[in-house]
Amino acid sequence: MTWQELVTAATTGQVAPGSAGQALGYPALFVLVALGALVPVIPTGALVSTAAVVAFHQQSLPFGVALVVGAAAVAAFVGDIALYWLGRRGVHSRGGSRWLEALRRRASPERLEQARTKLDEHGVLVLVVSRLVPAGRVPVMLACLLAELPLRRFARGDGPACLAWAVTYGLIGILGGSLFSEPWKGVALAVALTLLMSTGPAAWRWAAKTARTRRARTKTAG
Repeated sequence: MTWQELVTAATTGQVAPGSAGQALGYPALFVLVALGALVPVIPTGALVSTAAVVAFHQQSLPFGVALVVGAAAVAAFVGDIALYWLGRRGVHSRGGSRWLEALRRRASPERLEQARTKLDEHGVLVLVVSRLVPAGRVPVMLACLLAELPLRRFARGDGPACLAWAVTYGLIGILGGSLFSEPWKGVALAVALTLLMSTGPAAWRWAAKTARTRRARTKTAG
């Protein structure tokens, strides 16, 4: 599977004819996941699930899916470490850095405060949960940066976090692949599940906040 096929499958839910019989683009998957950890414009969870679906339909279990999970976990770890290193340069630089500012823009003050509290209570173990919670990775990483957590200590917590993340999305891919005989249907289900995981909690929080605002306005008007 090429770069274009992997991205197309993850974003459209379609697998090109015959691509399930081709070799998985492990280097492409590695680069895309690592890049997605640095610049969040690539649906990395969907990429991992898509690659797992294709590996499942290649009848390459368990080695194919294990390679997908392994490549994704290492790539996510490399991307996280690179981003954390760039962020630390910003923390220790008098003028800051664009990477640190980008992290600040992506973490609301409320989420950052919650991340700081959890970091104080649980230490680097909170990194494991943050990787699995939608939009949880950046606030926790920023909290670690502002607490000036050493890179080595951050890496000790981030390694298991990246592995847990890759296994989770790999299992989603296996689920999608096992339910349908056509690869594209499994990809479509995997992509739908990953999108639901990433957008569902945010939509729920928005709906709850809107409901609270309406109730407050009704009480005020009454």
